[in-house]
Amino acid sequence: MNYKQKLTEISTFIFDLDGVLTDGKVYFMKDEIVRALNSKDGYALQYAVKMGYTIFIITGGYNEDLKRRLIELGIKEVFLRSSDKLKIYSDLKQKYGFSDKQVLYMGDDIPDLPVIKEAGVSTCPQDACIDVKMNVDYQSPYPGGKACVRDVIEQTLRVQDKWLKDEAYNW
Repeated sequence: MNYKQKLTEISTFIFDLDGVLTDGKVYFMKDEIVRALNSKDGYALQYAVKMGYTIFIITGGYNEDLKRRLIELGIKEVFLRSSDKLKIYSDLKQKYGFSDKQVLYMGDDIPDLPVIKEAGVSTCPQDACIDVKMNVDYQSPYPGGKACVRDVIEQTLRVQDKWLKDEAYNW
């Protein structure tokens, strides 16, 4: 089954944070760490939630303010300081009752590989590490933090005829 055909089964998105929703840069300020999120990715996340998709973030990073912002966008759960992403993924499947084939996962580095190998659709940003690129169904033409999340969400919703529906973007 090709990548586009697999998108017909997707009901759940799971994303890494650093290098996927951000460009991977971390700015150390006096008392905080700062990351930038792309507004196009943020819009697509909100849109997908409004269209009934479930979204999770699993990241090794830590930032409570960013977690709060992601929850405000409609993200179901955000897991920070995640050293065993596969364990969290397995727990989520059990808790929410979805199967591998219903999941699109996007990651960019070695800690993402175990989930990449399990998810129904595995994706990565254009600037992911080579080990990830060799193991995914789809490589976005966009680098991390530059609308790669928007790319995979939009493709999925278009395949499922849920993109540009009045009920989602008239709010």
